[in-house]
Amino acid sequence: MQCICRKDAKYLCACGIIRKFAAFRGMRGSDTGLLILFNQLYMIDKNVVKGIVEQWLEDKDYFLVDVEVSPDDKIVVEIDHADGVWIEDCVELSRFIEERLSRDEEDYELEVGSAGLGQPFKVPQQYECFVGKEVEVLDGDGRKVKGLLKSVDGNTFVVSVAEKMKVEGKKRPQTVEVDHTYEMDKGKYTKYLINFK
Repeated sequence: MQCICRKDAKYLCACGIIRKFAAFRGMRGSDTGLLILFNQLYMIDKNVVKGIVEQWLEDKDYFLVDVEVSPDDKIVVEIDHADGVWIEDCVELSRFIEERLSRDEEDYELEVGSAGLGQPFKVPQQYECFVGKEVEVLDGDGRKVKGLLKSVDGNTFVVSVAEKMKVEGKKRPQTVEVDHTYEMDKGKYTKYLINFK
């Protein structure tokens, strides 16, 4: 096939492949518009990358935290594990992805790593990994609490917070542990509280 490179072309040639795109009114003569349209149509599919990662995870104790694909085809994959993430496993996953995405068709940048310590939790498995550890919660009403992540059950989790309260028979307020129950999808964030003491 021969490449058609005219102002009113309905085909775009890239990497030796003739690719058809829809002709839009007002696009003629607009190189920027054409580039945006091309990027939207031929950007790497996040779900394809996610599927590849899930194949690699099948027989492992790791879990997927997030996959992001930017418009300039930068792929960022975050994985996690209850005992931490090993660099060798990140390298293995990176190679696994590269073997299944063709650089002849898509030019991309790939970054594989662990979910950042101290970053907000994105998936339920992260909550489970941090049971018994100090966390910070910013609830849906904008109230921030710090306490011990006590338990996780489905979409809900319990944080035990030290609060000063009036106790019967005591003149001064006493510090007592109060359990607060939250829903993962209702709060603004929950994250591991890094303590440098």
